[in-house]
Amino acid sequence: MLAPLGPGGSGHYLPQLWDLDRDRAVRAPRQPGPAGGVLLVAGALLQGIGLPFDVVVHLRVAPAARRRRTPADQAWALPAFDRYDDEVDPVALADAVVLADHADRPALVLGGRFA
Repeated sequence: MLAPLGPGGSGHYLPQLWDLDRDRAVRAPRQPGPAGGVLLVAGALLQGIGLPFDVVVHLRVAPAARRRRTPADQAWALPAFDRYDDEVDPVALADAVVLADHADRPALVLGGRFA
């Protein structure tokens, strides 16, 4: 999925994979990416599974802050984030970390190649 936009790739991508309103796959044609474009991939629990990212920015939210900010009907997912922190250690893998316990006061910590 990422290879077409990586080195030696075709430069084409699918603009949408899933229609959230219809809850089904979208059959969109591939489109050419802009010359010199940058692909941003947003998602939880993505580090440590071998995706070939050039730069990784991890948004870190401490367990206590996660528990405060997670609605009760989504609290079932919290153990997965705790396990991810323990087993994958995304802070150690990231090139930069944004401390996001307080959304109104994020703090940037550079690491990896940027330290």
